[in-house]
Amino acid sequence: MIKPLFWQKDQLFIVDQTLLPVKYKRIEIKNHLDMADAIKRLAIRGAPAIGIAAAFGLVLGLKPFTNASQDSFFSKLAEISDILRNTRPTAVNLSWALRRMKNLAQSLRDAPVPLIWERLSNEAQQIHQEDIDMCLRIAKNGQSLIPRNAGILTHCNTGGLATGGLGTALGIIITAHKSGKNIHVFVDETRPLLQGSRLTAWELMQENVPFTLIADNMAAYIMLSGKTDAVIVGADRIAASGDAANKIGTYGLAVLAKYHKVPFYIAAPSSTIDPSISSGKEIIIEGRSGTEVREIFGVKIAPEDCPAISPAFDVTPNSLITAIITEQQVFRPPYSFK
Repeated sequence: MIKPLFWQKDQLFIVDQTLLPVKYKRIEIKNHLDMADAIKRLAIRGAPAIGIAAAFGLVLGLKPFTNASQDSFFSKLAEISDILRNTRPTAVNLSWALRRMKNLAQSLRDAPVPLIWERLSNEAQQIHQEDIDMCLRIAKNGQSLIPRNAGILTHCNTGGLATGGLGTALGIIITAHKSGKNIHVFVDETRPLLQGSRLTAWELMQENVPFTLIADNMAAYIMLSGKTDAVIVGADRIAASGDAANKIGTYGLAVLAKYHKVPFYIAAPSSTIDPSISSGKEIIIEGRSGTEVREIFGVKIAPEDCPAISPAFDVTPNSLITAIITEQQVFRPPYSFK
């Protein structure tokens, strides 16, 4: 099973995803500032994965303060949580994991500080394991929707690298393949940062799943050709209405799928559902540097300093989503997650 991070004897190592597929390299994350930097520069990414990463980042940041006073420890906890929470605004798993860690610490307010830190360390490991277990259940729930012979189009990266392990949308695809189904995947390259061509293609090769890499603007052609039986993508935040934020380009795929009568599925853990927002209009969309559009890995592909935008996500309205697959169940319209 491909995993994005590894906790070993109070040390954390992550796979630097900015180096893939050219190089697989684990780097050590020594403190919360290292983790904040890794999340910002997408060395670790994917909504579930950055939630797990934030929990471990909090543990690492607090490690030097295990002999501090209660007040100093909790002041540092609040400071570190804010730094980690502000790294990426769209994915709800990040704030969810930090809130869970803070609530645990508050419940232990009168305990010795070293014990609180140890319990937080155990909680981060538990969050990691729970996500792996959720991915396995998502895969089980989702593969029943996949025909025996199926062409599946996916966008961005939703495999083990984006989660605790196995993946959400990609986990369903891999599990269906391993169950004996005849699966062929069409992998969107996912401009501007190419998570599809760099990461999803790499993961599918490790799992020996048949696939074809396509440019994002080929999706309509593939659907029109009749080669697509389903579109399966992940999500970074799902509103109470079922509107879902995912990697930029997802909304366009959903529109195309609706026109071509292709089922459009979202796969995500229940921690991605944010009941505090009623619709996708309330989801904050992360805006990244236009340089990501003007350049590919430092190579200029547009006139220098020409105007460019790089929204990291878009929101797909619930009316375009056939079903939302979680570890709990497969939800269908009208969406209610109670």
